[in-house]
Amino acid sequence: MASTSEVGHAKNVANFQDLIEFVIGYGATYNPSKNSLKLQQLIALKDNAQLKLNDVITNNTIYNNKVNERMVAFGNLKSFSTRLVNALQTTDATNETINNAKTFNRKMQGKKASTTQTPTDPNAPAPATISTSQQSYDQLIQHLAGLKSVLETEPSYTPNEVELQIATIDSKIADLSVKNTAVATAYTNISNSRISRNETLYTSENGIYETASEVKKIY
Repeated sequence: MASTSEVGHAKNVANFQDLIEFVIGYGATYNPSKNSLKLQQLIALKDNAQLKLNDVITNNTIYNNKVNERMVAFGNLKSFSTRLVNALQTTDATNETINNAKTFNRKMQGKKASTTQTPTDPNAPAPATISTSQQSYDQLIQHLAGLKSVLETEPSYTPNEVELQIATIDSKIADLSVKNTAVATAYTNISNSRISRNETLYTSENGIYETASEVKKIY
């Protein structure tokens, strides 16, 4: 029971079920004094381990779905930023104001949080860390907010296109923030479920690994 890959965890639980079947085969002759080694406790431990496996699968799928939703939401952000700057350049804005807007746009174009990736497979294992990616998306939102601050201080910036108006930019920033936070929350959930699973399978004194080792010592 040493495999710790995503497939390996399920195999380890299946092996524990095989051990339970082995114990059942001994019938009344299997009668350990330690409560955690009794048949009903073994069955309960296996059922709990299976729940923990299922919880990881569920949270993993949710995480990848949230990543895909964020990818779609950020999909046109860089081109959108350029459109905003172009719209500003058709106003009475000073060169200084336009240059300030261009500065935020350059920062936007330079960030690595790309939305040209292929969608994430909901069944693919969530990464060990999302810190770099999360920070990049956070910064993209900040750059858009900075660009918006330049636009809203320019009295002549009154585009007819609804998608370029300040209220729409506000809504977009709010939506991006919600979707970005959802990814972070989903990642926390998958991380916690993995910790709980690993405790039940490997690190707890009454986990599957230790319990199986003790059962094998009896016979």
